Amino acid sequence: MNRKTFLKRIFQLSVVGAFPMLYSWQVEPFWLEFVERKLPIKNLPENLEGKRLMQVSDLHVGNRFDWKFLIDSFKKAKKYNPDFVVYTGDFVNHGTLEEREDLKKVMQHAVYGNLGTFGVLGNHDYGKKWKELEVAEDIGEILESFGVSMLKNEQKESDGLNFIGFEDLWSANFDPMKVMKHYDPSKANLVLCHNPDACDKDIWNGYQGWILSGHTHGGQCRIPGVVTPILPVNNRKYISGEINLEDGRMLYINRAIGHSFQLRFMVRPEITVFTLTQGK
Repeated sequence: MNRKTFLKRIFQLSVVGAFPMLYSWQVEPFWLEFVERKLPIKNLPENLEGKRLMQVSDLHVGNRFDWKFLIDSFKKAKKYNPDFVVYTGDFVNHGTLEEREDLKKVMQHAVYGNLGTFGVLGNHDYGKKWKELEVAEDIGEILESFGVSMLKNEQKESDGLNFIGFEDLWSANFDPMKVMKHYDPSKANLVLCHNPDACDKDIWNGYQGWILSGHTHGGQCRIPGVVTPILPVNNRKYISGEINLEDGRMLYINRAIGHSFQLRFMVRPEITVFTLTQGK
């Protein structure tokens, strides 16, 4: 092999090696996917059959990526004209004052449901080491001021659909039995819970139905069926998508719209658009 051929091969290998990294850094983190699927809910009122419920999770407003991507995504999401919107936690990355101010800028463009908009906090919304309760309180107030009805171990009903929301599993405020001991199984219930590991806790009081979570980001980088190297849950089955818990509960884990770090491979950011149907 002469020198010219050798340098050409080196250049080709460099290009081939650089492409996946460039794609994972500059393309996929901003390649939003709208995942459309049905959400069968037991006791769903007839008037809600066919209505749309949108799940947005893990905004992670901060300096890890250009959060103007979130605003652009909200503009696209509004075209779906959702009847309900749920936000399942991690609105900010560290909970600093600057991030809270930036959250206000983002929420000025947020997508809302025609019938109701609900949210729960995630671990990042509780500040440093998930222990700054005053940060969580402030973020909750910001979101309420922008029209998001925050659920803190409580339930609220809207047009016959009962939303149950937990504070985050890793926070000192996690007290789901405060609401689950009072939940009515004859209603059309839907649980919002940021961290799917809560599904394995003895807190459910016989609940049958759907749980919408986030937190994992789908691992952000993975080769499906082979490896998911980074997954912030104890139960390694809780990656993304629909999971049958085989006890009458169904779990859906949203892959997140934001990022803990600007790197995604085979895990596109997601907004989920559910069509409500009558469950059994």
